[in-house]
Amino acid sequence: MTGLGRGSLALLFAVATAAGSAEDVRIPVDLPSMMQQHMLANMRDHLETLDALLAHLAADELDAAAELAEARLGMSSLDDHGAQHMARFMPEGMRAAGTAMHRAASRFARVAEEGDRDRALVALREVSAACVACHRGYRLR
Repeated sequence: MTGLGRGSLALLFAVATAAGSAEDVRIPVDLPSMMQQHMLANMRDHLETLDALLAHLAADELDAAAELAEARLGMSSLDDHGAQHMARFMPEGMRAAGTAMHRAASRFARVAEEGDRDRALVALREVSAACVACHRGYRLR
């Protein structure tokens, strides 16, 4: 994999700029301030974890990727993220997208443990697709 080139980054910036000028039709989600900050911190951690997983895959460190994915994104990470406490404030679709992401991360971990980087990349795409689905449909107020 070669990563994003300058042309790709320019295109990504153009799309993000165009999307920013359109009316935001995502469903607004109201959370108490402290919970909103907690959720934002969780999402930043998820993004940092995705980046670290890509780095592990690029270095062919599939065992490390599997361990990290399960610990920080997988189903076994739910208690650490306060998921049960947060879930009751989320619309059903947002909860479903979050659950899909955590399940996909656990599946990714199992695939990565098998040592096939190509299959692991496909499995990791399921994780990021769940993130995109949630961010496309919902926003915090």
